[in-house]
Amino acid sequence: MSKKIVILDYGSGNLRSAERAVARHGVDVTVTSDWDAALDADGLVVPGVGAFAACMAGLRAVRGEQIIGRRLAGGRPVLGICVGMQILFGKGVEHGVTTEGCAEWPGTVERLDGAAVLPHMGWNTVDAPEGTRLFAGMDAGTRFYFVHSYGVRRWELEPDPTGRLTPPLVTWAEHGDRFVAAVENGALCATQFHPEKSGDAGAQLLRNWLDTVE
Repeated sequence: MSKKIVILDYGSGNLRSAERAVARHGVDVTVTSDWDAALDADGLVVPGVGAFAACMAGLRAVRGEQIIGRRLAGGRPVLGICVGMQILFGKGVEHGVTTEGCAEWPGTVERLDGAAVLPHMGWNTVDAPEGTRLFAGMDAGTRFYFVHSYGVRRWELEPDPTGRLTPPLVTWAEHGDRFVAAVENGALCATQFHPEKSGDAGAQLLRNWLDTVE
């Protein structure tokens, strides 16, 4: 039976581009904001473009933060893309305004002030950690397509004192500032770049993610 993937429609994101990119891998893809469909899917993709505050407003309007939380509580895979990754962090700061995020990870999304040119638009390499599943089979020079002016510049997750929890795998990139380009944390994965716009590399990353979806 084909895997069922939902692209969460909350009024933000390259929905059809994401749908086409995922469907190329032979899975059953639906674009919807339906609560039951999003909860029941084998995998959930949360895209996002534009302002952090607007994305969070749209997400809350469809109870998307609750959908994400419930899925993760049950170990059900979620993939965030671009601002769909940013909203998974604790808060976003834009033009002096702070907006609370989903807080799946502590951290602040802020302007990449160290960059001479914004937005960061175009192809860039990433520094993936050992043990990565998202970037499996790719060499160190693989490039992905970014479009953003904000990012997480500091990873603020405290280490687990018990040693029982597996720490997230954090991938970094640089554009003036060093920023988080991807995170792998159990059932929750996310990328700052756009896999659906990243050609063969993006297709491989989506295949790698789909391989984790059961």
